Amino acid sequence: MNWHDIATAAVTLFFIMDPLGNVPIFNAVLAKCEPSRRTWIIARELVIALIILFLFLFTGNAILAFLGLSQSSLNIAGGILLFIISLRMIFPGAVAIEEADADDEPFLVPLAIPMVAGPSTIAILLLLSSSQPDKLLDWSTALFLAWLGTTILLVLSPKLMSVLGTRGSRALERLMGMILVILATQMLLNGVRDFVNSL
Repeated sequence: MNWHDIATAAVTLFFIMDPLGNVPIFNAVLAKCEPSRRTWIIARELVIALIILFLFLFTGNAILAFLGLSQSSLNIAGGILLFIISLRMIFPGAVAIEEADADDEPFLVPLAIPMVAGPSTIAILLLLSSSQPDKLLDWSTALFLAWLGTTILLVLSPKLMSVLGTRGSRALERLMGMILVILATQMLLNGVRDFVNSL
């Protein structure tokens, strides 16, 4: 296994999953749940998200072949999508969260999808699996490491919010957004280059 590629992919996926930006949302959605129940709900939703992400990772080539998508189009679309997500991280707006009944627990939506297993994360996994299908073990390791880091932060989110505060979490989220802007730009340029070379 190439640990340099694994580390690069893991950090990219971790930034895209945006656990620091999701901490306030998770806390708001689970505000009416018992503290003893929150950890179980977060763990359940994150496991569901991991299964979904692994599904897209291992079926990426089949999905692209079925839809007739090229590598360059995936690069360009992924770059644009990632750019939009990163801009939202840098310039966050008000996030609308539906009020839930006290006995109503979130399931699948919105915590697993799209908070963790969002379209940008899925697009990156499709790109990785289609560009280098012989390194699926590396990408699986990177995905698991990114998911593990996200899980730790989200499970510890109440303590994290008390330490960082709202301003601290926003500052870190914007820093992650700046890094993602650079990655998105590079991805977009790679897609344009591959498309031009294919003409």
